[in-house]
Amino acid sequence: MNELNGKHIVLGLTGGIACYKAAELCRALVKEGATVQVVMSAAAEHFITPVTMQALSGRPVYGSQWDAREANNMAHINLGREADAILIAPASADFMARLLHGRADDLLSLMCLARPMDRVPLLLAPAMNREMWAHPATQRNVAQLRSDGCTVLDVGSGDQACGETGDGRMLEAHEILDDLIAYFSPKTLLGQQVLVTAGPTYEAIDPVRGVTNLSSGKMGFAIARAAHEAGAQVTLIAGPVGLPTPRGVARHDVRSARDMLDATLALAASATLFIATAAVADWRPARSAEHKIKKDGSGQAPQLHFIENPDILATVAALPRALSGALFCVGFAAESQDLLANAQAKRARKKVPLLVGNIGPATFGQDDNALLLVDAHGASELSRASKRVLARQLIADIARRLPA
Repeated sequence: MNELNGKHIVLGLTGGIACYKAAELCRALVKEGATVQVVMSAAAEHFITPVTMQALSGRPVYGSQWDAREANNMAHINLGREADAILIAPASADFMARLLHGRADDLLSLMCLARPMDRVPLLLAPAMNREMWAHPATQRNVAQLRSDGCTVLDVGSGDQACGETGDGRMLEAHEILDDLIAYFSPKTLLGQQVLVTAGPTYEAIDPVRGVTNLSSGKMGFAIARAAHEAGAQVTLIAGPVGLPTPRGVARHDVRSARDMLDATLALAASATLFIATAAVADWRPARSAEHKIKKDGSGQAPQLHFIENPDILATVAALPRALSGALFCVGFAAESQDLLANAQAKRARKKVPLLVGNIGPATFGQDDNALLLVDAHGASELSRASKRVLARQLIADIARRLPA
């Protein structure tokens, strides 16, 4: 899935040790289908060579406003007009200060100033020492650049080349890539507060054993990412999974079904869309042993008694905010057979406007899936595809169903 297919990105490099990350970023952009034109400041060439960036981008690198390769000798005009976006990574404190004041004394700053602002966005990935980032002048500059229409990305935190630790590192290449993909995504959920549950729950039998299932959480995490890309503020409640948190998504980790219910009810009060993808255990042991249950030599397994777990989806769907339409609820059904009949029955039982069904054994732990969307009018299918693709399709479908 080339998510930037057809996009032409001008990648600008300013001076800083983070230029080494620009090489990986350029490669990642090309792998996602974008064409990349690199423009470097003179300072950037002290940290990484134009030869390296030319090899990775497959295009000659520009560095001078007097470059005679352009027939009209106006590289600063031509490069900006051809771009779908200009991405400066790394963006130094000095470059941002000069950009703020409209200075245009090299090709990179000239190009940024001359770009058609209405159709060529400018994204900046800051990179600097923690003291430089925290300085009031830098923070004023960042605020004004955002006010002027630039998109200033977050900074990372951690070890810095100077030996100090703190905020100011340039984001990693994959993080910038995710932010760029999100920037281009249609904002169909702008203004929505989305709450997503994902993954399995774990119901303890004793301190070392429990009842769970094979859900990986991949579908729910993909949905959370897609909702964020669609412009929503997203909170993800995750059962015990080993997946990284999607960019821009707030995450709450839980363990049991009761933990998930408590977290969901607390957060549902401010949500406008609830998507329950989690594979919640229907049952739990009536009592969890304090210590590990050991074999006693009798050959007999211990007798376990189970009680029913709370129904998270039905509970949320019965809240006054859901009944009034202020909270739109979407459920998931992981079945092993008779998907349509079971999904229809579950939707009616849970009293939700949309129920998404899938065959659990065919999708748990996999990177692809096929979905069946069931509502009051019937059912429609989303054909097998990657969970990333399906998440985007599902979010687009849900967005069309939301009240104006």
